[in-house]
Amino acid sequence: MNEQRPEDPRQPEWGGGQYPPRDGFEAVNSPYGWNSANQGNGADRATNPQPAFSPPGGQDSPVFAEGQAPVRKERRTIGLAPAIALIVAAAVAAGAITGVVLGNSGSSSSGNAFSALDSPSVDRAESAAVGSVEEVAMATLPSVVSIQVSSRTSVGEGSGSIISSDGLVLSNHHVVAEAASGNAAIQVTLNDERTLEADFVASDPSTDIAVIKIRDVQDLPVMQFGDSDQLLVGQQVVAIGSPLGLSSTVTTGIVSALNRPVRASGGDGGESSLIDAVQTDAAINPGNSGGPLVDMEGNLIGMNSVIASLTSGADSAGSIGLGFAIPSNFAKRVADQLVESGVASHPMIGVQIAATAAADGALVASVQDGGPAAAAGLQEGDVITRMNDRAIDNSDELIAAVRSEDFGANVTLTVYSEGGNEPREVDVTLTTE
Repeated sequence: MNEQRPEDPRQPEWGGGQYPPRDGFEAVNSPYGWNSANQGNGADRATNPQPAFSPPGGQDSPVFAEGQAPVRKERRTIGLAPAIALIVAAAVAAGAITGVVLGNSGSSSSGNAFSALDSPSVDRAESAAVGSVEEVAMATLPSVVSIQVSSRTSVGEGSGSIISSDGLVLSNHHVVAEAASGNAAIQVTLNDERTLEADFVASDPSTDIAVIKIRDVQDLPVMQFGDSDQLLVGQQVVAIGSPLGLSSTVTTGIVSALNRPVRASGGDGGESSLIDAVQTDAAINPGNSGGPLVDMEGNLIGMNSVIASLTSGADSAGSIGLGFAIPSNFAKRVADQLVESGVASHPMIGVQIAATAAADGALVASVQDGGPAAAAGLQEGDVITRMNDRAIDNSDELIAAVRSEDFGANVTLTVYSEGGNEPREVDVTLTTE
């Protein structure tokens, strides 16, 4: 429809939100003027500005001067066909716009998007830090082995530390005990995945220490011994071994306690062992036995041997954060004897300790004639409550403490006589068994 509407001299010129004064009207503010807040399509309003009136009498109707009537606007109409054409055109336009938006959002090549899939992997910025667990693992893993002991009826697994370049390996007695009688074969898997035959050398069941030897090897990397007497509670340590057959496993923790007497059953009627252990919370599981506990310089400061468990079955036992290692100084002394003579001896004071627990101490059941204790004046019925600065709460603690001393060492015992209330001190020089 192209009908044109004649000029209406009464038509106000809109702008600034006001009706301009004309023909007796006062200029009043109009909420419907096209200002910066509601201009809509500014170009359209500039050529043909129109006020947006509310229905007559509505709340937002414009206010006119008293005695005047509002100007009546002529309603503009449009035919049905043009209306339909406009609707279709609008729909097509909307669809085209939507299609463009969807197309852009689904594109992976947008300049504003970053995808890690399109980027190369980032190289490591630096090597292992000095004193880190990573550095310790790299330095010590080559000198740690997995041990498998196979007999006709069973297969046992454990770990060990290479202590000589020609193949001597330090481990636990209970790991290789089957091979001690010659009824089982030993295989050792190195960190480079070579599997080699090994022979039983010697062991000490009472302290759970053993030595085996890998056949026909030379120039192997060797684990260095650290000084376990210098260990401190809270010191960081790393445990290495083959828990549950998973070779070259590394775990980390701290030294939780020192001088912890631990007695472990020998199993199958074997002799139980007693160690004066280093306690750690580094995860230790079956298969870790015989493997090293090392300090942050990579030195062996303990041999992992026993774990505490909340279960009664050894097969189902697992780490609960209470593991125990034989101190390196003690393990080294026993290993030296095993390699040199095939047997190990330990310091002693020359008494038999009663199996019945005494109150806060170790009860002397008998005194060996001519032994160090007899020479020092110890008597049957005495209760030993301290050795040097170490409290003695029971018989196992006394045995472990004495074994941890050097041969020929002089120790001071605090002793209560049977029925007595006053302690006395006794000096004893330790000797061999």
